Amino acid sequence: MAAKKTVAINRAPVFTLWGSVVAERLGFDEDTALTLGRAVAALNAQSKGRRLGIFNPTETETDRARPRAPAKVAYVEVCGRTVPARDTGQGLRATLGGKLIRPDTVRKYLERAFGANLNPVRSALRKLARSYAVEELDQQAYALYEEFRPVVPAGISGWGAKGKLDLGIVRRLVRRRMQAH
Repeated sequence: MAAKKTVAINRAPVFTLWGSVVAERLGFDEDTALTLGRAVAALNAQSKGRRLGIFNPTETETDRARPRAPAKVAYVEVCGRTVPARDTGQGLRATLGGKLIRPDTVRKYLERAFGANLNPVRSALRKLARSYAVEELDQQAYALYEEFRPVVPAGISGWGAKGKLDLGIVRRLVRRRMQAH
């Protein structure tokens, strides 16, 4: 199925998917990448929520968010965020609040959020990620997201408001990159 030019969607699942695509391009397997993508989106949302005054964590909540087993925690940089992760019997998994993120949960979240548009959007984002050398993508990932993230129309407010993800912008970013090299 060809993707529509625009998809009405919240920014969080778009950043989750982009984070997972970037993590895959950086060399992580799909399951690990899904958990890393979810973590970067959640960390980004927490930061934005604090800036907007929506979230004001108490000291106890902040303490609870720290990983419980520091000896087994690794830190992975994805999309400009440092994500705590732990090695499990199934591979590396990102954590939030000391709890492992399950790849199957992220997969279901993306399927619900994108519906029939998931595969076409993922394909477009993968083409964009592949148009960059790994080192450049690592440095440019968040700036690229800022260029294509869903635009929430003026006058629409509220946490989690849907915007328009324009796949034409993603495709133009790929073309622009290919023309530059």
